[in-house]
Amino acid sequence: MVTQHLIGYRPDDPGVDEAARLLREGAIVAIPTETVYGLAANAYDETAIRRVFEAKGRPQDNPLIVHISAFEQLAPLVTEIPDEAKKLADAFWPGPLTLVLPKSDRLPDAVSAGLDTVAIRMPSHPIARAVIERSGCPLAAPSANRSGRPSPTTARHVIDDLEGRIDAVLISDDCSVGVESTVLLLADGAKRLLRPGGVTREMLESVIGPVTLDKAVLSAEVTAKVSSPGMKYKHYAPATKVVLLVGDRDAYVDYVNRSTQPCAALCFAEDAAKLRCPCLPYGSGEDEATLARGLFDALRRVDTLGVAVAYVHAPSQQGVGLAVYNRLLRAAAFDVVTL
Repeated sequence: MVTQHLIGYRPDDPGVDEAARLLREGAIVAIPTETVYGLAANAYDETAIRRVFEAKGRPQDNPLIVHISAFEQLAPLVTEIPDEAKKLADAFWPGPLTLVLPKSDRLPDAVSAGLDTVAIRMPSHPIARAVIERSGCPLAAPSANRSGRPSPTTARHVIDDLEGRIDAVLISDDCSVGVESTVLLLADGAKRLLRPGGVTREMLESVIGPVTLDKAVLSAEVTAKVSSPGMKYKHYAPATKVVLLVGDRDAYVDYVNRSTQPCAALCFAEDAAKLRCPCLPYGSGEDEATLARGLFDALRRVDTLGVAVAYVHAPSQQGVGLAVYNRLLRAAAFDVVTL
């Protein structure tokens, strides 16, 4: 298969219309969003959806997120829109928030991995929304990478993983948030955070009150059927072994500098001057949003260093830091050292 490279930096670029046309005709196309690049298919086209799973090597029990461009597009996809969903949509849509709601029969079971709920969001990236609008259909889209690999935040990441496996990639700006969307379950009266992201738990609670944190966010224990993408045991991982170090700067630097095996440091920018090994700063420890933006690129770059292990300085578990920490737990397969 030849993967077309389309250009879509502005909504009026011809590549945006071409991507929409391809999606209408059953193609699978990588498109930018504000979180990560997504591998999109017509959410009503079961054949196209199954091609997404095949291209990624994605397990069939891992549900997809359906992307819409206007709130009015939500009603046909679900059987109920709770008041909490309306409040959250008013507050955070378009943006990096996914709501899990009871699924309607309009959507194929392949989208939701056989669950009776479906995950839906409205991206804020203008190119993503233009593609959805012009395709005339909601788009089911997981991250546009090989399953288990670090998610793609640039078109180059998509090409590295999926060239020759998908129909097209819409080349655009890098992703501004850098980690996948927050996923919140709103079904059967639950308000449960399944995956943290750019819309933080604190932000959610400011709108709808207390939100429960699913045990899978910080635990290796996963139920037989996952309700959201990103809940698998190992995910977002480079080929290099990753170990997550929890502690202050001095403890982190001391641990890494005492390593007896070839290693690299995925560190905060403030750590780098004191480290005696190859360093990949992935953001500032004083600004967790920068850590989110830099995380997946750093995890990909570590495989170019030829080291045995990468020691990652863990962020706090507050705000967006919880999202970064959650991704790192899975990249490290829960190999965590508390200093």
